[in-house]
Amino acid sequence: MPSAGARILFIDSYDSFTYNLASLCREAVPGCEIHIIKNDQLSVKELTSILPYFAAVIVGPGPGSPDTTEDIGIVRQLWKISEDKLLPIFGVCLGLQSLAIEHGACLRRLNVVKHGQVSQIIHDGTGLFKGVGEANVVRYHSLHVVCQDLSDIEELAWADDGEENGRVVMAVKHSTKPFWAVQYHPESVCTTSGGLEVMRNFWRLAQNWSVVHGRSWRPWEDEICSMVGPTWPHVWSHTPPSSPHDPDRSDIPTSAIHLPDATVALVAELLGACDESTPFALLQSTSQPGRFSILASLTPDSTRITHIVGDVHVSVVRGNDVVREPLHTNDVWSWLASFMRPHKARQGALEIPFWGGLVGYLSYELGAETLSCPHPSTASARHPDVNLVFVERSVVIDHITGYVYIQSMKQGDDAWRNGTIERLVKATQKLSSEGSAPPSSAPLFAKPPVMSLPDKEYYKARIRQAQEHLFAGDSYELCLTAQTRIKTQPRKHSTSSSSSWDLYKLLQTRNPAPHAGYLRLHPTTFLSSSPERFLSYSRPPNAKCQLRPIKGTVRKGPGITRAVAEEALIGSAKEVAENLMIVDLIRHDLHGVVGENVEVKQFCRVEEYETVWQLVSVIEGQLPEGSVGPDAERELGWEVLRRSLPPGTNVSYSYLFSLLIMPVIFTGSMTGAPKKRSVEILQKLEGHERGIYSGVFGYWCVGGGGDWSVVIRSCFKHDGQSGDRPDCPETDPAEEWTIGAGGAITALSDPEAEWDEMVVKLESVLRTFESAAAT
Repeated sequence: MPSAGARILFIDSYDSFTYNLASLCREAVPGCEIHIIKNDQLSVKELTSILPYFAAVIVGPGPGSPDTTEDIGIVRQLWKISEDKLLPIFGVCLGLQSLAIEHGACLRRLNVVKHGQVSQIIHDGTGLFKGVGEANVVRYHSLHVVCQDLSDIEELAWADDGEENGRVVMAVKHSTKPFWAVQYHPESVCTTSGGLEVMRNFWRLAQNWSVVHGRSWRPWEDEICSMVGPTWPHVWSHTPPSSPHDPDRSDIPTSAIHLPDATVALVAELLGACDESTPFALLQSTSQPGRFSILASLTPDSTRITHIVGDVHVSVVRGNDVVREPLHTNDVWSWLASFMRPHKARQGALEIPFWGGLVGYLSYELGAETLSCPHPSTASARHPDVNLVFVERSVVIDHITGYVYIQSMKQGDDAWRNGTIERLVKATQKLSSEGSAPPSSAPLFAKPPVMSLPDKEYYKARIRQAQEHLFAGDSYELCLTAQTRIKTQPRKHSTSSSSSWDLYKLLQTRNPAPHAGYLRLHPTTFLSSSPERFLSYSRPPNAKCQLRPIKGTVRKGPGITRAVAEEALIGSAKEVAENLMIVDLIRHDLHGVVGENVEVKQFCRVEEYETVWQLVSVIEGQLPEGSVGPDAERELGWEVLRRSLPPGTNVSYSYLFSLLIMPVIFTGSMTGAPKKRSVEILQKLEGHERGIYSGVFGYWCVGGGGDWSVVIRSCFKHDGQSGDRPDCPETDPAEEWTIGAGGAITALSDPEAEWDEMVVKLESVLRTFESAAAT
């Protein structure tokens, strides 16, 4: 029985590694066609009616317990199908547990959970493990099965956890039916000699069983697709509609001038950063590995776009005009993609990443909505979940070469470009001859800021609740967060002075970051010194999406060599395990859009930067060459961003690791995995919206590229203005800033230590406010 054309039904229990396993299956069974359904998508009757059309079934992993109906869905009934419908089935993790307990095994909790841990398993090298030598496999589980003295279930492999858990079943088969399963994750990037080989062996065993029992699958009928959907990978191949009224902007006029002394602050203030009454946008790179800073030159007519989750419209502001455009059957992601299509450009300065386009932020709640996890709003002053401005005029600074690029998408805008160059040259010459003005000694606030940290005991209680979810198998890791409020009263400023801009400059002085930003987009003012990129994507052709999660950082110092840093980072099982979970999660997200063409270019390698050593992984994905046209490829990165939010990536914060007598940066994911279940749990534990915190900010260029960073080490305030107009200043000078912080809670977390770590994560921003009050 050839594998080409064989159809495999994949039952997904809402896991975050599903597409990784599907990709492994495609590699093991060349030419097979995979259909993926959720475990609650079909009734038992519907499921049994379509089984004759499939060569085999894969029961994937997932959160929760196999004895909970809401977690396991129709899988429980799958093991009881009648003899005439019998077909080969392969289970993974939750799939093994379900198979075993439905045939009499006992379900137990591990004494020490295994989330992202690599274990060597013991097997006899036959059957499912034929040709498999030493197998080191990745485990993501807190539950396990005990199946001693069962006549129907035979153990095939196990792990010896010693004093922690003793002997733990790692693989089983049914004694008479064509059912096989493994407890570990064969699809993980760090599973060796127990992944692809075992999947191939399953297919060999499945074929042999089918031949012996005279089973063949029925010819495919198109109406079955209405029940199980298209085959995977259904590579994202959207073909955007074209409009004859909106031709390509084939060229973005750009002027480049060598001004190595032009600082970001100088350029920003020439473009209006000091005028608090006007919108402003800056994406700044103030430390390695960042290189470019992007400054928007906004006008009163610059198009502003806002949206709140749950609304059926998008607010579009142009000057004094406010239009609420209905979404109709679209979601806001599709609406924004439609907005960008008429503005696509094919030619600009190739050496810089941004030619113009959308700049702003997307909230955590927007990502939760894409997972079908909406959070009821309780905020009295709600920040938009989408807050973007379309930038037609911009200045890009290359901090490596010293060149400054002035560009405009507006037709016949040479006068603005030439005038901006003239102003920049004069200001830079003045700065070079006179030096920068000393910073003002006057405090930014009329009164000392009042800081309200989260309730410590409440937070610790939530940590313990989170751990119970981990022990129960609901998640591998949960990033529990809380919000700190800072009330300030800025001193009176003129229209040429901005307290938030001065605060941002102080933040960058105290905590320079490779992915910083200052966004003054009504009704939100946002300041960030983020250390981590979330997603970047290049321009077509051959657009490539890249994610670079950071998991662990060691600050340089006397005696802190590469070897010392590697021992602290790569030598930490906890650091590597958490990075592994994020890498596997990111692979799943990319596989979901581009199909099989996903590669881990680098796993947990220590990279050297100016002041730190960092543990970095690199994951890339791109569409198969020639699979889509250039117009569709321009929207690839946007689609990956849509499918990847909220961020599962790790984020880094400074902390002191006293045993090494050196500063180590602890990290944690923004959600957890499996992502959907983790988001649902966190919403209940936290009890409030995260808003902008844990979202992303960045840009989508008209050339098709984009770059988005994680909203951490950031603060934001609601302007307290009414309506949609950005030019209605609030008379009350009091302000309230919000800072989010949290930590990755694992089964081994200590609540007191987690609280201390969260407070440390707040320090870089809190100290900026303290310094601003005492300047």
